[in-house]
Amino acid sequence: MKRLTATLLLATTLLAGPSVASADGLNIVFTHHSSASNTFWQAVKKGFDDACGKVEAKCNMIFTQTEGSVEQQLANMRAALAAKPDALLTSIVDNKAFDDVIKEARDAGVLVIAVNVDDTEGAKGNARQAFVGQGFKPAGYSLGKAISESFPKEGPIKVLVGISAPGQNWSESRGAGVMQFLEEYKAAHPDRQVSWERIDSGTDLAITSDRVGAYLNAHPDTTAYFDTGFWCAGVARSLQDRGVAPGKVLLGGFDLVPEVLQQMQKGYVQALVDQQPYMQGFMPVMEAYLNKKVGLAPSDIDTGQGIVRPDQADAIMTLSSQGLR
Repeated sequence: MKRLTATLLLATTLLAGPSVASADGLNIVFTHHSSASNTFWQAVKKGFDDACGKVEAKCNMIFTQTEGSVEQQLANMRAALAAKPDALLTSIVDNKAFDDVIKEARDAGVLVIAVNVDDTEGAKGNARQAFVGQGFKPAGYSLGKAISESFPKEGPIKVLVGISAPGQNWSESRGAGVMQFLEEYKAAHPDRQVSWERIDSGTDLAITSDRVGAYLNAHPDTTAYFDTGFWCAGVARSLQDRGVAPGKVLLGGFDLVPEVLQQMQKGYVQALVDQQPYMQGFMPVMEAYLNKKVGLAPSDIDTGQGIVRPDQADAIMTLSSQGLR
């Protein structure tokens, strides 16, 4: 906690001041699994760009052409490492795909920090030196608990869990956290009928709307839908278009992008989990800077799992539109 507090104080100082000492040619590349159309990653990029400006580092964030493509991310990573950067920041959405290239980067003296998504075994599963991001399974558990506060007091509880990217660490772990909570809720309420199913819900608002909308048409008694990203916003649109009243199907998800906050303001989304994407872009640059300037080792930073509810949506929307949440 002391290390995290000191790191956060450093970030606050750097944000407040005009600049710090130059990083003397520090070259940082950031590869990840998302395309430029993903609004969540634009907030990460803003934090990354702001931090790079503070330390006058040469930085480059490389998006995939196809949302979630591990193959494209791997190709981007190999191409970026050929230019011999000082630091590589990257998401590890697959437990095996990046092991060799990250080991090669470390052997070549490149600082490697996992950002946003880590190997499910952490440092035991990959040679990366630190992780900056959210604890996904605890975050899923917290979302399940938050939405359960709105469960009806009587009758069966029927839940659909949308795994946005089956097989990818972040999505599977968040879904597992939700389902762990449901297991415990069921055990704690033996007098209630509690059941759930999972679905491949996709990482596109229109696709998620189509897939989950079809399920809800076939199962109109569904109590709640949990999305492992922010694509529950597409489900909310579908419910609104069909004239379904807000709250009839409870909706919860992750990340505070404008699309989903707008649906929360309308009453269709009851809870969201924040992971502070701006911090995920900003802090690893500071760790790379401190490593180069004074030799400090990078350390893990938990960027949080705060629950956001409808009465906070207006205030959060302002920060989200600025790319800060």
